[in-house]
Amino acid sequence: MATIRPFCGLRPPKQWVKQIASRPYDVLNSDEARNEAAGNDKSLYHIIKPEIDFPTGTDEHDPRVYEKAAENFHLFQEKGWLVKDTTANYYIYAQVMNGKTQYGLCVAASVEDYMNGAIKKHELTRRDKEEDRMKHVRITNANMEPVFLAYPHHQELDEIVSQIVLQQPEYKFIASDGIEHLFWIVDNAATINYITEIFSEIPSLYIADGHHRSAAAALVGHEKKLQNPGHKGDEEYNFFMAVCFPDNQLAIMDYNRLVKDLNGLTDSEFLSRLSDSFIINEKGSSPFKPNALHHFSLYLSGRWYELQAKPATYNDNDPIEVLDVTISSRFILDEILDIKDLRSDKRIDFVGGIRGLNALQQRVDSGEMKLALALYPVSMQQLIAIADTGNIMPPKTTWFEPKLRSGLVIHTLE
Repeated sequence: MATIRPFCGLRPPKQWVKQIASRPYDVLNSDEARNEAAGNDKSLYHIIKPEIDFPTGTDEHDPRVYEKAAENFHLFQEKGWLVKDTTANYYIYAQVMNGKTQYGLCVAASVEDYMNGAIKKHELTRRDKEEDRMKHVRITNANMEPVFLAYPHHQELDEIVSQIVLQQPEYKFIASDGIEHLFWIVDNAATINYITEIFSEIPSLYIADGHHRSAAAALVGHEKKLQNPGHKGDEEYNFFMAVCFPDNQLAIMDYNRLVKDLNGLTDSEFLSRLSDSFIINEKGSSPFKPNALHHFSLYLSGRWYELQAKPATYNDNDPIEVLDVTISSRFILDEILDIKDLRSDKRIDFVGGIRGLNALQQRVDSGEMKLALALYPVSMQQLIAIADTGNIMPPKTTWFEPKLRSGLVIHTLE
């Protein structure tokens, strides 16, 4: 059962929230963060990507960079750009994209739930990325950015949220990418207790986005537990910050592939090999989007093709074998193109569906890439089925939009 609790959030005053709020640390590189933060000393990038305060080319894992994160974090508090709430609250965070709104509850989630599997994951994590975030959590003694969790939708929670959001939001702004962000404080004691009680009846929470963030937060919390001879279990380090969304409000976008070469094959040889596992239909020069499970779009030498997987290539009764990423990895990338490891092979790149099919076509037309492969997106039901059965999705399977903005609220471990 899910254990959550309210927390005293560290937050920007209203007039500075848009300047402080940033994209998550892992969706942009150092140069992009440096450009976005240019002329804005209040940008959270100074804390979550503090290498921007050093000369270009500085290693983001340099010990001085982590020290700078802590220094800037203290500076933001000294200047009053981040102020701690005096009472423990829940928070509601809503995002509006393309006219669709999703409402999440910002909570302190349980480290113990993560460690015992009540908070379920669907991706493998990389130790180097875990270690990077662990260092950041240790030196700031805070969860600077929330983990994105999903839960099985619950009517009573929907009703509570729908009543609270009738009130004036604490924050309301449109970010540079056109996404609107709204934020409410839930400070009524009876409502807080009711939300906590409802979550205690929810069997599992699911990591939608932020596997490295959640692993790092939980591992640091566990470290602090082992280091504290007087550990009682109610200390703040036993919890980490998460925004929990009902599963029926979330949509996963496609996560597409670009490949540099055909592994020595000509176009016709490659298409011939494809025909062993797929029914191929040429679709012309305009971008073509796959419209059903087991259908793919291929862009090659100025032409789009529809690929329909033959029944022998998948098993709809197996949570992994049903996935289109499994089919494409096995029968295209591995067998034909000799790309065995999606995590390390330099011949492949991945593009989130938010960028659209034109972005894929442009990179092929430029000569940088030889082919593009667009996939039909995974469903939330597939993600939950994989997590519930203890399976792990192949790399680069899910892409969630909109991304949670960082800096609306911070959870300190004191």
